[in-house]
Amino acid sequence: MKEANKPRAGRAGRASGDSRGEAAEPVSELTTNRLSVYLRCLNALDSAGVRTVSSQALADQFHLNAAQIRKDLAYFGEFGVRGVGYYVKDLRRHLRQILGLDRRVRVAIMGAGNLGLALADYAGFRGEGFEIAALFDSVREKVGRRSKSGVPIHDARDFKRVARREGIGIAVIAVPAESAQAVVNSVVAAGMKAILNFSPGALNVPADVKLKSVDLTVSLESLSFFLAQNEVGQ
Repeated sequence: MKEANKPRAGRAGRASGDSRGEAAEPVSELTTNRLSVYLRCLNALDSAGVRTVSSQALADQFHLNAAQIRKDLAYFGEFGVRGVGYYVKDLRRHLRQILGLDRRVRVAIMGAGNLGLALADYAGFRGEGFEIAALFDSVREKVGRRSKSGVPIHDARDFKRVARREGIGIAVIAVPAESAQAVVNSVVAAGMKAILNFSPGALNVPADVKLKSVDLTVSLESLSFFLAQNEVGQ
């Protein structure tokens, strides 16, 4: 493996192509999801004081696929050193840059109910570069209050103004299913291009808006299926 100074942004699906004017290749969501996994693994290695790691050692320790690791990383550049492997701190820094985590991303949560407040007070987000800057709700009694960690709750009608003032990049939907589409419509109208949805059911967004849904019920049903299949096999 050769050492490289920086990732090749052109292959990472950025807006511009390479020097020959070709369109940049899109990066699949599966690839970016795996990069996040690699970053978690590198964080653990860095915390343990590990300086270098090979793709095979990384795969063996964290139950990954060495060939897939090399393929995914090669998509963005050449990060390794022949005979050494990857420098953990350097590769960790490159992955954070590729994932846009070399800057702080400010997040707003729509819905100051139990789920919204729990998300707002989760300390782990800040450690990964995400700052929960504001909560929004339509219930008058909640407006003006703060979560336990101090995140202010604003009137949902003020989302556009507050989002611009606070530099919000991601909106999180944590409202009941019957309200979710209307809330999504409002954050899209305010200019949000990245939305994380915790409400059940399918939501519609324009083609230029990225929506990711986390359906806890689907995950529980999948685990229930696993348990049921084990019981049948016994």
